[in-house]
Amino acid sequence: MNIYQDYQDELDRLSEQGNLRSLPHAVYQGKWVVRDGRKMCNLSSNDYLGLAADVSLRDEFLNTIEVEELLFSASSSRLLTGNFSIYDTLEDELAALYGAGAALVVGSGYHLNTGILPAVADAQTLILADKLVHASLIDGIRLSAARCIRYRHQDMEQLEMLLQKYHAAYSRIILVTESVFSMDGDVTDLSCLVAMKKRYPQVMLYVDEAHGVGVYGECGLGIAEEQGCIREVDFLCGTLGKALASVGAFVICSKVMKDYLVNRMRTLIFTTALPPVNISWTLFVVRRLSEWKSRRQHLYRLSEKLRQAIIQSGKPCGSGSHILPFTLGASELAIEKAMDMQQKGFYVLPVRPPTVPEGTSRLRFSLTAALSEPEVDALIQALLQ
Repeated sequence: MNIYQDYQDELDRLSEQGNLRSLPHAVYQGKWVVRDGRKMCNLSSNDYLGLAADVSLRDEFLNTIEVEELLFSASSSRLLTGNFSIYDTLEDELAALYGAGAALVVGSGYHLNTGILPAVADAQTLILADKLVHASLIDGIRLSAARCIRYRHQDMEQLEMLLQKYHAAYSRIILVTESVFSMDGDVTDLSCLVAMKKRYPQVMLYVDEAHGVGVYGECGLGIAEEQGCIREVDFLCGTLGKALASVGAFVICSKVMKDYLVNRMRTLIFTTALPPVNISWTLFVVRRLSEWKSRRQHLYRLSEKLRQAIIQSGKPCGSGSHILPFTLGASELAIEKAMDMQQKGFYVLPVRPPTVPEGTSRLRFSLTAALSEPEVDALIQALLQ
C-alpha cells in the first residue's frame, strides 16, 4: 500500500483539469520579471504604488535608521518580549491617521482575518458575509462559533432582507465584506452597509481593505476614506504587504476592541512578532502616504484605460479599481492566453478554480503605478490580438 497514493491521485486530477499549481521560479527586477530567460512586464504584483522596488526610497529609509535599530527578529510574541516600542509608535500613528481609538498590527492579513472573527463572534453571533470574500475570511468564519450566511455578491437587497429576518434572533450581527474584491476588482458601496448598520443597533461592520489601503482616498487610507465612512467601520482591516510595500497587517478599531483582541486573538497571542526593522520600514512608508497622490492618480488613469479596452473587446468588466479580470471561462483557455501574453512580454498569470468559480477562469491584471502609459498601450494591443 502506498500511503501517498490518494494525494498523488488528487494531483493527477488537478492536472487533468488544468488546475495544478506549482511555485514559479523567476527573478524580480522592479516592474520586470525574468523567467526562462525572458524579461516581462510584471502584471501580477500587488505593489500597487510601485514602492517595493523604489531604490531611492529604500536608501532614504536606511539613512534614517540607526544600526542598533536594525533588528531582524523580535524573537518572541508581543505579549512576551516582542513588543518593541516601534510597535507602539506605529499603532499610535495609524490610529491618529484614521481618527480612531486604536490600531493593532499583526503578522499578516491571513492572521488578521483568521484571528479577529473567532475572537469576537460567539454562538449568539450571526455573520453575514459577501459570497466572494477572501479565503482567509472564510477560514476565520469557520473557526468562529458563529452562524454564518453568505449573501449573494454585492446584493444589498438580499442583505437587507437577511437583517430584517434575523436581527431579533441574535445579540450581535457582523457584516463582513471587502472594499475592493481581489478577483473581480469591483468596489463595495460601504455607505450602503453603513446605512444598514445604523438601522440595527447590534450590527457591526468588518471591512477588509487589503486592496484599498494606499491606493484610494485623499491620504491613501482606502475606500472607507474615499467614501467618508471610516468612523462607522468597527473593524477596518488593512494589509501592509501590498501597496505599502512592507509586511504584516493592521486593524483600525476602538480602544476597547483592541484590548479585547490582545486578550483573545490567538493569531496575535501565539505567534512571534514581526521584526522591528520591518515595523520601522512600515512606519517610514505610512508617514509618507499622503505624498503619493500623483501615483494614485496615475494608477487610476492606467486602470481606466485598460478597463475601457476590455469592455470594448466584448468582455464583461465590472471592475472599478486597479484589479481587472479578463474572463475566458475554461481553465485551459486561461492558461493558453497567459502563455501567449508571456511570450509577448507581459507576465500575467491564469486564475482558476478553486480561487474563482468553475467556468470563470481568467487573466487577472494587477496594475501598478510603476507602469507607463505606453506600456499599458502595448499591453492592450497584445491582449486583443
